[in-house]
Amino acid sequence: MSTILLKKIASKKDLLFVFLASGGFVGYSPVAPGTAGSLLGIILYIPLSFLLPIHYGVFLLLVSLLSFKIAGEAERFFGKKDCRVIVIDEVVGVFFTMFLFPPTLFYLSAGFLLFRVFDIVKPFPAGWIDRKISGGTGVVLDDIVAGIYANISLHLLSAVWK
Repeated sequence: MSTILLKKIASKKDLLFVFLASGGFVGYSPVAPGTAGSLLGIILYIPLSFLLPIHYGVFLLLVSLLSFKIAGEAERFFGKKDCRVIVIDEVVGVFFTMFLFPPTLFYLSAGFLLFRVFDIVKPFPAGWIDRKISGGTGVVLDDIVAGIYANISLHLLSAVWK
C-alpha cells in the first residue's frame, strides 16, 4: 500500500471505508485489482454458501445497500470515479454470480471466469450504468448486473453440462 495514501488517511472513519472498499486492502494489488477483488469474493462466498437461500437473499440485499455507501465514501476519499482500489463492487458482483450454487471447484471457477467476462465487457445495461450513474450506486450496480448475467449463464452452463 502506498505510503502517501497511508498519510492521507486522517481519520478512523476514512480508514474503515478504505479498508472495506478495497476488500481489506486487496484492491491495492499492483496487478489486476479487479481480478484480485473477484477472487476475494469467491473465497468469502464459500462459507456464505451454506446459508439458506432466503438468508442469503437478505444478505445480498443488505451487503448491496452497504456497498453503495462504502463505495461512495471511498470515491469521495480518493477523489476519483470508480478508483481501481475500490473492489467491494467485484466482491458483491461475485456474491450475485454464485447465488444458489454449491461451492464446488467447477462452480467457483466457472462463476469467477463468467463474472470477470461480464464485468469487463459490461453488456447493457451494465455499461450504461457505469457511464451514467454516479457515486457508489453506479460503482456497484454495474457489477451487480454483471453478476446477474454471470449467474444466469452459470445456470445455463450447468444445465448443458449435466
